Amino acid sequence: MNGGSEKGGILATEEGKRSEGFNRKRAQGRDESYRPKKQPLNPGNWGNTCNSNTIAYVQILGTGMDTQDTSPAVLLFLQQQRFIFNAGEGLQRFCTEHKITLSKIDHIFLSRVCSETAGGLPGLLLTRAGMGDKVMPVKMWGPSDFEYLLDAMKSFIPNAAMVNSHSFGPSLGSPSMVLQSFDNPFVLIDEKVIRISVVLLRPNYEEVSHGENSDKPTSPEPIKHVTKPGDLSVIYICELPEIKGKFDPKRAAALGLRPGPKYGALQGGNPVMSDSQDIMVHPSDVMGPSVPGPIVLLVDCPTLSHFRDLLTVQCLAPYYVDIAHEVIEGSKIVNCVIHLTPLSVTRTDDYRTWMSKFGAAEHIMAGHEMKNIQVPILKASARLAARLNYLSPQFFPSLGCWTLPNMDLPSETEASHEVRMTIFSNLAIILAENLLKFHLRPYANMGLGRSSIPKLTSHSEIIQELLSEIPEARDASENVTRLLSGCASVTEEPWLLEDAVPSCLEDITREDMEIVLLGTGSSQPSKYRNVSSIFINLFSRGSILLDCGEGSLGHLKRRFGVQGADEAIKGLKCIWISHIHADHHTGLASILARRRDLLKGSPHEPTLVVGPYQLNWFLSAYQKLEDLDLRFLDCSHTTEDALEAFDSNEGNPSKGVDSSLCKILGELGLEALVSFSVIHCPGAYGVVLQAASRINSSGKTIPGWKVVYSGDTRPCPKLIWAARRATVLIHEATFEDGMMDEAVSKKHSTTMEAVEMGNSAGAYRIILTHFSQRYPKIPVFDEAHMHKTCVAFDMMNVNLADVHALPRVLPYLKVLFRGEITIADDSEDV
Repeated sequence: MNGGSEKGGILATEEGKRSEGFNRKRAQGRDESYRPKKQPLNPGNWGNTCNSNTIAYVQILGTGMDTQDTSPAVLLFLQQQRFIFNAGEGLQRFCTEHKITLSKIDHIFLSRVCSETAGGLPGLLLTRAGMGDKVMPVKMWGPSDFEYLLDAMKSFIPNAAMVNSHSFGPSLGSPSMVLQSFDNPFVLIDEKVIRISVVLLRPNYEEVSHGENSDKPTSPEPIKHVTKPGDLSVIYICELPEIKGKFDPKRAAALGLRPGPKYGALQGGNPVMSDSQDIMVHPSDVMGPSVPGPIVLLVDCPTLSHFRDLLTVQCLAPYYVDIAHEVIEGSKIVNCVIHLTPLSVTRTDDYRTWMSKFGAAEHIMAGHEMKNIQVPILKASARLAARLNYLSPQFFPSLGCWTLPNMDLPSETEASHEVRMTIFSNLAIILAENLLKFHLRPYANMGLGRSSIPKLTSHSEIIQELLSEIPEARDASENVTRLLSGCASVTEEPWLLEDAVPSCLEDITREDMEIVLLGTGSSQPSKYRNVSSIFINLFSRGSILLDCGEGSLGHLKRRFGVQGADEAIKGLKCIWISHIHADHHTGLASILARRRDLLKGSPHEPTLVVGPYQLNWFLSAYQKLEDLDLRFLDCSHTTEDALEAFDSNEGNPSKGVDSSLCKILGELGLEALVSFSVIHCPGAYGVVLQAASRINSSGKTIPGWKVVYSGDTRPCPKLIWAARRATVLIHEATFEDGMMDEAVSKKHSTTMEAVEMGNSAGAYRIILTHFSQRYPKIPVFDEAHMHKTCVAFDMMNVNLADVHALPRVLPYLKVLFRGEITIADDSEDV
């Protein structure tokens, strides 16, 4: 196997030997530049003092277990070291909720290089960079051409997010390169506290060419092809040091040794000469029996083709036991195997047979187990969504995980019992759960730990708690129901009086259009709000995404359910991105990859991605890693001036791309998609979606609706022009009115400015979004100016047939947040 390669440039700032996997001075608390203030460290040297009081465990961080959109992350916790294996989308949001401090992570390892395992890396690196000097440096490790991913991220990750990155394994310069087999695991880290090594897996397609002599294959050995970097997968082997036996001073004295340095030498594993006898004293003469160090394997075997290769790997032999589960001489006892392998592989008899080679090891199945779909991973967000759903099911439909049909899933006990009884009598299988631990130290506690697993809360329990806490929520819910059914009387408050209903809403149906606000926060995901993403659902005609922040795929699945989201993604025609900031586009790759997989083998058009030119740098670099099945169109080619130029100049080289957009708009029933520049960062845009006119049952022509999205911006004339007589203006409102200086310096809008923009443009309804994460649940706003406005919440559903009632719902929403219109403690929610 080739040695590891270290990537330089923006994402790499350190050079060093591989043996320097840890900052030893920092691990021992002797590096003042990384010592947290007022928290002196005194960890000692674990390699010499490892004992029953040392703490170590592995833990499941279930970033995508309820939505099956990412590979679960795994935390390896040592006394003064933290390791993360995989960083799918939603990792930092999950860790924020459960108070897992990502700033203390020393190393990040990827089991594969793809959106499923690495989609959360950009946001994580940017968040760490924003912590300044408080954050420790981090090293990233990945198989083979890991640098493709890093090169892609350079387009939007600044120098402040520098890390040290390492790739290992062969270079995949040729698309169809045949890899040779490797005899030994490749050691990444070999320190006193831990040894981490890897075994590479690659697809084994068993390609056999049959010619005239069909009984003799032309290739005696299976050929292992790698078509793209993401084909390589990794098994990580984590080995902790043994706990040495207790030193016996009486035995040492009997062998002629006097107390002194020789005692220390023996405890360090070195023989010494007796002080009064002509003999060598060996450590085994004076030390009790050692306790073997625990061993954990993380296995990512994504396909049956990879599994065929796994069966041929000889370097895992020292970790196997024989058929009778007896330890072969020289074997290493594996205590826990965490399987990131999908169900399609783990459910096969051959895979279970391979699992049994590890004897009495515990097997934690974390590869998209079906049981976890029904358990919300983001509990705080799910709890808020349930309360909002109680208030108004029309605007806040129930989460997909709470609307699943009875899947007759076996309980963990039943599933484990079935496996033990029907397959292998001694195979211990555990279905992974949120925050499930496997304790490695202290030795006496080795095994599963369930104390951190969150208590399950049903939808009904959440509502009972709400009504107990806020009894008036019941009346609020009934009032909203009457309001949306048309039975409510006109309120006496003048700011709630109905505006003139625009003609485009005449004879509107519930199958025309709905706006699903998947993410309504800014900068980075928080406990209650994900980052920007808006799903425009045109039902049977298809859909459009406006921005696509990290976690957009997961929220689609939470909103529509796993199967419903897949149907929505298959109908996704276009993704429009406002600007290159990470909170607006880092969920793009995972959604495109999911659509590619869903439509593989069936006739379809690539997804059209419309965005600023800088976005194409990222997509072009990323597609060296995996094909995203897309066609890119620069936002500058969709401005009103550009579209007029295309119409008048058939020889324009962009004419063909514009024709593609026109085709998609026609399928969606839209007349236009027009981008317009805004005041934020270079290449920042807003967008206008104009629906085509329609003929009602009476033969009357009804003008099409108009939805305008501001992106991130300061108030500007172009936005007022674009939003003229808009049916709905979706406008960012990052800051409250008292934070004008921050809004100006960061080129965002305040709540009042966003409302004034909509009023100046004559917009019928205004939806405020992109709130600073300073406001954890509901932003600060002046109710007196909200007569045509509503604030957005994650997974809020605004059907065009209900848009007239938006402002009237706002006062009832405030009932749910009695006393909670406050600014969050940054250390907890940001």
